[in-house]
Amino acid sequence: QAGARIATCVGGMDYRTERRALERGAHIVVGTPGRICDHIRRGALDLSELKVVTLDEADEMLDLGFREDLEFILETAPETRRTLMFSATVPAEIARLAATFQRDAERISTIAARSQHADIDYRALAVDRSDRENAIVNLLRFHEPERAIVFCSTRAAVTHLTGRLLNRGFSVVALSGELTQDERSRALQMLRDGRARVCIATDVAARGIDLPGLELVVHADLPQNKEGLLHRSGRTGRAGAKGISALIVPLNLRSKAERVLREAGVNATWDGAPGPDEIFARDEERMLQQAVLTDPPTADELDGIERLLETFEPRALAAAVLRTFRAARSAPEDLVPVTLDGQKPRAREEFGNSRWFRLTMGHDQWVDPKWLLPMLCRAGDLTRRDIGMIRVMQDHTFVQIHAEAAGRFEGALAPSMVM
Repeated sequence: QAGARIATCVGGMDYRTERRALERGAHIVVGTPGRICDHIRRGALDLSELKVVTLDEADEMLDLGFREDLEFILETAPETRRTLMFSATVPAEIARLAATFQRDAERISTIAARSQHADIDYRALAVDRSDRENAIVNLLRFHEPERAIVFCSTRAAVTHLTGRLLNRGFSVVALSGELTQDERSRALQMLRDGRARVCIATDVAARGIDLPGLELVVHADLPQNKEGLLHRSGRTGRAGAKGISALIVPLNLRSKAERVLREAGVNATWDGAPGPDEIFARDEERMLQQAVLTDPPTADELDGIERLLETFEPRALAAAVLRTFRAARSAPEDLVPVTLDGQKPRAREEFGNSRWFRLTMGHDQWVDPKWLLPMLCRAGDLTRRDIGMIRVMQDHTFVQIHAEAAGRFEGALAPSMVM
């Protein structure tokens, strides 16, 4: 509405089209460092009248090796221009760049110390190592977000997971470094206009993207550090909208997940991934709220409705509605059950191979399995999955220990304590 002329200069796009836009004159030029440098060196972009330089994602551009390009642009720009740097973090390299190219600069922080983003609900889902992809399927089915993004650590992982979800009937697009800029733009447009609902992306490909209404962020691969966690999660919970950031945590990586969350100052709710029963229950809630069921019938539908009621029983019609609803959705996956302490519970039949230990205290000393279980784990070098049944009697208690852990349990106790 202000009549501003804007030109974009992005690597991978047509150079001649960009040059023509620059030759016509532009109030604002938005671009990537490498392509802007090309236009400056070839004389297509004249910075003599430049008033303001803005560096967005400055920390990431340095990590990606754009230091020389950034320095060339800033050295070419007039000394009288203003320089603004936006950065999620302020490492030493950013501080040095600011000291060299900014004058009388002020640092403004928009993040309150020791407080996580109030509009993002962080969740950590403990899963068996074999269930990582199944947990992602179930998570997407449970929430059915209008838009979601799933982060993977490599381009190969993006390609694999994209194929898996496409085969399961999800509307998916991929964002990775092997795509051209034009392909990335088309993928993002598909998400914005609703033709796709899930984006599978690497960290680099998702840098700086803004998807309005993004409800769910899934960390298929754990972020390497707190910056990665906060940047990924920051794609949701924007402009006052609520969002969910869910980490898929295989059992063997729980300590890493806890470290990243702790360093980021984030309090996450630990839980298991949703199973089929939870998903079907959520499906029924969504089905009952569908407009196709709640909207009153129209005049041209009345004859068809009467014919259906005359031909079929109400139960048969309800079954048809339920089947149609479920047929349009991917079937949820069965998951290996895990406990929230990061251990898979042993199947009950496994405890046929076990030993019983007798403790000389019972109801007379107010023994309660709720506090006895963690005490046994600490004192006997056990995990919860090593302990089977606990039978509390009047003056003694029997504890079932799996045979594989019984020797370790005895070794952790004083000899006088073992009967």
